[in-house]
Amino acid sequence: MRRALVVRGGWDGHQPVAATELFLPFLRAQGFEVDVHETNEVYADAEVMAATDLVVQSVTMSSIGHDELWGLRGAVEAGTGLVGWHGGIADSYRNSSDYLQLVGGQFATHPGKEPSLRVGDETDNYLPYTVEITDLGREHPVTAGLDDFELESEQYWVLHDDLVDVLATTTHPTQPYHPWHRPITSPAVWTRHWGKGRIVVATPGHTPEVLQHPSVRAIVERGMLWAARA
Repeated sequence: MRRALVVRGGWDGHQPVAATELFLPFLRAQGFEVDVHETNEVYADAEVMAATDLVVQSVTMSSIGHDELWGLRGAVEAGTGLVGWHGGIADSYRNSSDYLQLVGGQFATHPGKEPSLRVGDETDNYLPYTVEITDLGREHPVTAGLDDFELESEQYWVLHDDLVDVLATTTHPTQPYHPWHRPITSPAVWTRHWGKGRIVVATPGHTPEVLQHPSVRAIVERGMLWAARA
């Protein structure tokens, strides 16, 4: 039986408990023994991490200590898979450039609605947008067979490097109330090989409702199976 470690916490606005609970039955049905932790302290436990085949992380912002960071990095390099969505992986541990290097992309912003339409809550950042599957994504096990799809939620603008393999993108248009002058395309789903390990990041997933979109859920679930140590 393979072992999955679910690590959740950080900013509660992304509902890390409710979000991760969506996927626990799937993991168990796929034969994983699932161990859930509410802090990242477990990353510093070398014995636990060596026995872990998959880490599912949902920790927005927060911080990570030296031992925890290098425990996670070392485990992935040795073959442990790492999967997450939205801020739970792409906006984690802003204090750590070494974590950033591990996952390969960092949330920068989510552009908002036209100012006169904003009401002062999180929906100010909900925009209709398209997730477009790339040519690579049409062949990759995580996204093969999926069509482009529409969401109305936070659209992540991501800073990233060339070591990511982009399976899907999303484009931020120009607007008269925004300061950029041409459309910006960001990765929406990517994979990354790190040592012997595999990483999958999906930027959709602001709420459990978004995670239950059929395409988003398929990407996360397929990502878990693809990333997990065989």
